[in-house]
Amino acid sequence: MSLPAQTIAPDFCVSPQLQPEAMALAAQAGFRSVINNRPDFEGGPDQPTTAQMEAAARAAGLEYRHLPVSGSYQSPEDIVQFHQLLNSLPKPILAFCRSGARSTRLYTAASVL
Repeated sequence: MSLPAQTIAPDFCVSPQLQPEAMALAAQAGFRSVINNRPDFEGGPDQPTTAQMEAAARAAGLEYRHLPVSGSYQSPEDIVQFHQLLNSLPKPILAFCRSGARSTRLYTAASVL
């Protein structure tokens, strides 16, 4: 298994939906924090829950935050919360959602705050 991370900035990457086993790979790749931008069960019952992802991230020594946002609309409040996570979490950070696009849009919007 490889980690499908795309670099957006020197200390920030995005990925499509990850499985719990990928948290160990993220830690091995040098990430220190993970942000999950996907609501639970958005992709159906086979999508890992945030509880499963958080347990795997913590077991791998990663900080983990869940900021579920809509794929079609990120509110100003979502962007501010994402900005706060970017400024408070240990870097480098890996954020994921369904495809990586939502996390990229959040990063782009939060970067100008």
